[in-house]
Amino acid sequence: MRVLLANPRGFCAGVDRAIEIVDLALERYGPPIYVRHEIVHNRHVVEGLRAKGAVFIDDPSEVPSGSLLIFSAHGVSPAVRAAAQARDLRVIDATCPLVTKVHVEAARMAREGMDIVLVGHKGHVEVEGTMGHAPQRMHLVQSTDDVAALEVRDPERLGCVTQTTLSVDDTREILEALRLRFPAIRLPRKDDICYATQNRQNAVKELTELAEVVIVVGAPESSNSSRLVELAGKRGARAHLVQTAAEIDPAWIEGARCVGVTAGASAPEVLVEEVVTRLQELAGGQVEVSALPPVDEGVTFQLPAQLR
Repeated sequence: MRVLLANPRGFCAGVDRAIEIVDLALERYGPPIYVRHEIVHNRHVVEGLRAKGAVFIDDPSEVPSGSLLIFSAHGVSPAVRAAAQARDLRVIDATCPLVTKVHVEAARMAREGMDIVLVGHKGHVEVEGTMGHAPQRMHLVQSTDDVAALEVRDPERLGCVTQTTLSVDDTREILEALRLRFPAIRLPRKDDICYATQNRQNAVKELTELAEVVIVVGAPESSNSSRLVELAGKRGARAHLVQTAAEIDPAWIEGARCVGVTAGASAPEVLVEEVVTRLQELAGGQVEVSALPPVDEGVTFQLPAQLR
């Protein structure tokens, strides 16, 4: 059996930055450090940081007055920022710069008196934060059916932003439906879509050219990980999402000549290595491990001023 690793896979620049922010804050200020929401959607990462003294909370009201609070990579609404300020919390912002860019754009459209369409998944923490930047003017759409039912104040003054963890492929049909129904809509630029999401989906497409089975390492809460599973399935592979190697069912790989392995943008490489080891055990050691050609994504994000 062959095990083929995707490239790129795993951590993106925004996730790397967010985890480094928490690590540096723990080193510099000492525990406890409070983090609003899971810093990234990965149990392994969260438990590792919790063991070092990070305390994960959902609301600033849970944080003792004057303490240090870190906002997660997913971003927060202005209301959450105001709640932190009201408790006199020291804040370090680990919001992914790509998410911040969407927040700035949404706020600008709202100031211009535009209605805003947000393409994203209801209940996702990033979507909740973005909606909070223009709650009276934001319309969430998840499908072309939502577009057909959409009612706005002025079709001539309409903008659009997207959840960053969607790809160009994820949003293409919805954006086209919006363009057809509202010809004057200001659609997002392609560089508003997360480069990492698109690149990891492109790698899965390559995997499915050879692999009958694709295993995605990631959390169920991770939007980009779930999309990788869906994409592999649509392209004919037997696709499975796992958080750890222990979740792999031996029946998944029966008769497979090639198993593809990838990881969502919040999954560390150590979990991929454990999956490969597990596959080798299940195949009795008769495994050839190789990888798609390496990809230099060429993206790094600066740390917040407090930690430089």
